[in-house]
Amino acid sequence: MSEGQLLIAGYVIAGLLGLLIGSFLNVCIYRIPRGEGIALEPSHCPHCKTKLHWFELIPLFSWIGLKGKCRTCKHPISKQYPIVEAANMLLYLLVVWVCGFEPITILYCLLASALLVISVIDFRTFEIPFGINLFIGALGLGALALDLENWPLYVIGFFAVSVPLLLFSLITRGRGIGGGDIKLMAAAGLLIGWKNILLAFVLGCIIGTIIHLTRMVVSKAGRVLALGPYLSAGILLAALWGNKFLEWYKAFFFPKE
Repeated sequence: MSEGQLLIAGYVIAGLLGLLIGSFLNVCIYRIPRGEGIALEPSHCPHCKTKLHWFELIPLFSWIGLKGKCRTCKHPISKQYPIVEAANMLLYLLVVWVCGFEPITILYCLLASALLVISVIDFRTFEIPFGINLFIGALGLGALALDLENWPLYVIGFFAVSVPLLLFSLITRGRGIGGGDIKLMAAAGLLIGWKNILLAFVLGCIIGTIIHLTRMVVSKAGRVLALGPYLSAGILLAALWGNKFLEWYKAFFFPKE
């Protein structure tokens, strides 16, 4: 195979993996807030509880083929399912496009999936599952192992944002920020390093402020917001483009003479 063919094959594999894992993410999004198991219980219709056959579990295409309805009870299937599957596929393709076919790409693809789950669950429940933060922390240990000579970058990243947020939470007696957000920034800081986690926090706050103020005006959303989706966006942006942005920032504001 030529280099171009290998590149196309790599993107196809990444896209298919994104779809397959996206289907599993829907299971996590539905079951974790309900305290249900995500591994042993077979997939079933949430309404009639009928066990799904293999042809009803093909990511994206099954929803289209079934016209968005359960084959047994004809109850509408939430559009969340194809949206999450397609979004995860696109995120994997984006990560591969930015990072190439490198070991860190695997970690960042899994990070994107975890952040997608966090975003949906936190937006709905105002809670970030501890297990997902723990998973991101495990990815952080993987990143540390890949770049062991720069270990202070990652270790400091664990504390750089999470400790100030923890102090803020203690001062406000838990009203200022949620514990899940603190754990998320600690785990993600271990994965992307202290420079990028600082950038991620700033980006997340900016994105959250703009979007939530818009929601308050347009849809009369309340003052309380789920910060997880916006922090997740900041984390992914910083992971993919943070180093380039910081290099530009340094060159622009501190040019060499």
